[in-house]
Amino acid sequence: MCEAITHFKVPMNYEDRLWCLGPDGSAAHVRRVMTVLSGRWKLPILFRLFAQPSMRASQLLRDISDISQKMLTQRLRELENDGVIQRRDFGEQPPRVEYSLTSLGLELMPVLIAMRSFSQRNAVPSSVT
Repeated sequence: MCEAITHFKVPMNYEDRLWCLGPDGSAAHVRRVMTVLSGRWKLPILFRLFAQPSMRASQLLRDISDISQKMLTQRLRELENDGVIQRRDFGEQPPRVEYSLTSLGLELMPVLIAMRSFSQRNAVPSSVT
């Protein structure tokens, strides 16, 4: 019964506890990544940009059903501010802007693909989502 209690699994000495739960510990690092990815539309945007390396906003708007122009613009800006995607303005008339993953975004994709594989292998109850 004691094995099921999670606080017994946290390291008890101070250094190991900080490594796990401290302000710069494992939980903090994972939380920071989860914050970048949080939101209904960020994952679909990232997977589309992974599938097609450079896309215009109008293409993303067509590909991701039910997203509004306003929401797409907000999420693109957030992902750009987080350094996950880059915006390339060609300075042409009419305006042409394309979005693509940065090296940071490309580095994140194997983690997301591993999470997808985990989900496919392990049926997650619908009440979790």
